[in-house]
Amino acid sequence: MKGFALTIFIPAVVILVWWGLGHWRMLNPYLTPSPGAVIDAAVDAVLSGELWLNSCVSLARVFVGFLLTACMALPLAAFLYFSPTSERLLRVPLTVLRVTPPLALIPLLILWLGIGEESKLAVIILASFFPIFLNSLDGLKNTDSRLLEMADTIDLTRWDIFVSILLPSALPSVITGLRIGFGYSWRALIGAELIAAASGIGYMILDAEQLARTDRMFVGIILIGVLGFVFDIILSRITAWAGCRLHLSREFSA
Repeated sequence: MKGFALTIFIPAVVILVWWGLGHWRMLNPYLTPSPGAVIDAAVDAVLSGELWLNSCVSLARVFVGFLLTACMALPLAAFLYFSPTSERLLRVPLTVLRVTPPLALIPLLILWLGIGEESKLAVIILASFFPIFLNSLDGLKNTDSRLLEMADTIDLTRWDIFVSILLPSALPSVITGLRIGFGYSWRALIGAELIAAASGIGYMILDAEQLARTDRMFVGIILIGVLGFVFDIILSRITAWAGCRLHLSREFSA
């Protein structure tokens, strides 16, 4: 209960201050609607089904793009770890691509891929690829050299070294990269939906802005934060469970 109270303390204070400022009419209701107005707008969006539809569309895009990113970034990190020549060869193009904001590429992606799901998935992949890739590669490079020397003395295969030594050692960095990458993919998707989409939370916010419905805009913004927070917790629990299973499997094999 103490941990829960500490977790919700700051959000509760913000809501109370927000409510108080609105109650005493110290805020412009058009620019900053009261919590009650936001709740009423959220209830209307839920009853109409709009909130559920847009949330499901955005979450589906994020999960598909995030899984595709992980399936590309993790193997590439392992490949470049075992092939320093390939890492030097790809260093410049990967660095250029990393420092280029994904949202800056949206007009080009729309020209190449259209305004369908392909361009939005491309934005998610570009946004979340490098946090996963770089953290995983750093985790592999920071493996204790003494363990690798021990593996050489007992003639372990490259696969055994990867599974028994490299992967458990790099797992904390991989988990960090996955969590950061998910946050990046979530933010990039909302940006993509603000520019070119007919559904999703970003589209809902843009539509509310065009209708001058600030309360609905607040609903979308708060929903982004809440969903991101919830799924970050879920992702951390899943990766922690996977790490525990990997550690137990390693101990059992030993």
